Amino acid sequence: MVKITCDSTADLETLFEKRNIGVLPLIVTLGEKSYHDGVDVTPPDIFAFVKEKNVLPKTAARNEDDFYNFFKQYTDCGDSVIHFNISSKFSASNEMAKKAAARLNNVYVIDSYNLSTGTGLLAMHACDMVEAGENAEEIVKSVNARIPYVQASFVVDTMEYLRKGGRCSGIASFAASVLKIKPTILVKDGGMVVGKKYMGNFDKVILKYVADTLNSFNNPDYTRIFVTHTYATDETVNAVVQEIKRLAPFKKIIETKAGCTVTSHCGKNTLGILYINDGRITPQ
Repeated sequence: MVKITCDSTADLETLFEKRNIGVLPLIVTLGEKSYHDGVDVTPPDIFAFVKEKNVLPKTAARNEDDFYNFFKQYTDCGDSVIHFNISSKFSASNEMAKKAAARLNNVYVIDSYNLSTGTGLLAMHACDMVEAGENAEEIVKSVNARIPYVQASFVVDTMEYLRKGGRCSGIASFAASVLKIKPTILVKDGGMVVGKKYMGNFDKVILKYVADTLNSFNNPDYTRIFVTHTYATDETVNAVVQEIKRLAPFKKIIETKAGCTVTSHCGKNTLGILYINDGRITPQ
């Protein structure tokens, strides 16, 4: 068998289990105590910690031995493993996973050059190929060809977490707050860059972002699109889903909440749409 695995930053929530994806949680440290992402710490814990302490939590990769033991449970059963990591530009996870894989046979480590459900999209494509009976080598080849075409972006409602993390100055944060500026964060070449800046109420801005994104990245694989957010309201999420349905014929629109890694850097009420923009599969 071919076993698909991810670190927890793929943000697939219940899809980890539904698609039989093994998941290795990363480390989140709140003050002096460390936790496992999605196991014993969740985004609401981060919101509460930041509100009380006025500092961000710290996130960390698992060590080489953790990855080794994680992979070995599958290779001991005779499985090949294809493992997806958050971008190597964000974390040491990829480096640690590759070192562990070198100690085993039939473990393939993929640097997603992405984060959140940008990574999840690649893992889901790999799952589709596993179900179609493809072997590990063909799956890895196909996934690597699709990495440059993942469209991953988010709109940030508040600059508070970006300021605390040193990604914008206090003056810039204050100006953005006064002017109601909502920046788009784009994943590009494995890193994050600031994209278009919107001005106004978040609920109105987010619909403009959806339209602009689908217009700019206009060669989608319509198999699936993710709406991934850090605890946005049901009304906001539903409005985004309806706008996607109005503008593009995706077969599946999947909502997920971002885990602790994205939350730690972007804060509450961040939302993005993510899909593979290579037009490989057309709608029926």
